[in-house]
Amino acid sequence: MNKRRVVITGLGCATPLGDDVSVFFDSVCKGRSGVSNIESFDVSQYPVRFAGVIKDFDITKYVDVREGKRMDRFTQLAVASAVNAMKDSGLDLSKEDLDRCGVIVGSGIGGIQEIETQHIRLLNKGPRGVSPFTVPKLMGNAACGTISMMYGLRGPNFCVVTACASASHSIGEAFYNILDNRSDVVIAGGSEAAVSPVGLSSFCALRSLSTRNDDPESASRPFDIDRDGFIMAEGAGIVVLEEYEHAKKRGAKIYAELLGYGATGDANHITAPLPDGAGATKAMMLALKQAGIEKEKVDYINAHGTSTQLNDVAEATAIKTIFGQHAYNLSISSTKSMLGHSLGASGAIELVATCKMIETSVIHPTINLDNIDPECDSKLDFVPKVAKERKVNYALSNSFGFGGHNCSLVVGKI
Repeated sequence: MNKRRVVITGLGCATPLGDDVSVFFDSVCKGRSGVSNIESFDVSQYPVRFAGVIKDFDITKYVDVREGKRMDRFTQLAVASAVNAMKDSGLDLSKEDLDRCGVIVGSGIGGIQEIETQHIRLLNKGPRGVSPFTVPKLMGNAACGTISMMYGLRGPNFCVVTACASASHSIGEAFYNILDNRSDVVIAGGSEAAVSPVGLSSFCALRSLSTRNDDPESASRPFDIDRDGFIMAEGAGIVVLEEYEHAKKRGAKIYAELLGYGATGDANHITAPLPDGAGATKAMMLALKQAGIEKEKVDYINAHGTSTQLNDVAEATAIKTIFGQHAYNLSISSTKSMLGHSLGASGAIELVATCKMIETSVIHPTINLDNIDPECDSKLDFVPKVAKERKVNYALSNSFGFGGHNCSLVVGKI
């Protein structure tokens, strides 16, 4: 029996730089920032008053008004991204076995905005004031459930919750699902909409956010010596994964092949990574081993790159540990430098960007990188400020989450 292969045939996203993949990718290649002041609620008393916010998002472009109102914002963003990814894939579901088509979409937090809204109603109006749609809107699996119902997909349908690694783990599990011959098509990714009063105040209390209120666009600065924390963002990313022969038979456009998936746990601390990046190192090693490629063939790494003191050093250390001298031949950049950190959606958005880099041979920059932190190693190519042309045959996309979750995906050009 021939080994099954998995390819990416559709891309979709909703980000502070747009909900069109072409517009999004053009923006990140030009180094534009999607970080801005928060206007959706009063932040005057907050120590942080900015985030990566999606402005002018209209769910009625994708579903009718009534359906849209029955979704928390994180589900709306996932649905929009899924619709665009499915259109991009060109799949004709009338020709598919829908029992072999699944949905795996993660979220780190889920419907936090609905929880906040209904808690206020409970306090103001009592138990009878709480909406009957509360549970269907707040549950973390609402996005994957909604997408499966939209398209009538009866294959595997579940949600992965691993904080900031949720989307990447979801894509990895979808990858395994197709490899194991349980599905031919899986819609996979992640979504998050936690820029809300409780969401923002919680991360403020954790003291993990940048406080550059006077200059939000320069606040996200991965690997820079003056970084002071990450920037919250909302967003969603969705990819359509397909078995290679299935995609080839229908003449699908293929962005990249998904070759390897590595997942590990630090078993160390609920929020801090291992200082030497050992868990991240192991995840990358496992992904490369499954991909069956030599590490010297990797051209690019889309870093987790959060702009936090601990994460950036640990990730840079992990990259040097596994790649050795080749680490200095790699290009490394952080999509979060322009979007902020969309938590459980970030890995999928970053994989969308990575697929476009493979397609276009253009690597987007890490903006705001004025002075590389010596602990991150100034000799590494973090693609500071300006995009660069470079052919990308093989790439890694890294995601690391609170709880010690590490995930690495390897993709390659076909």
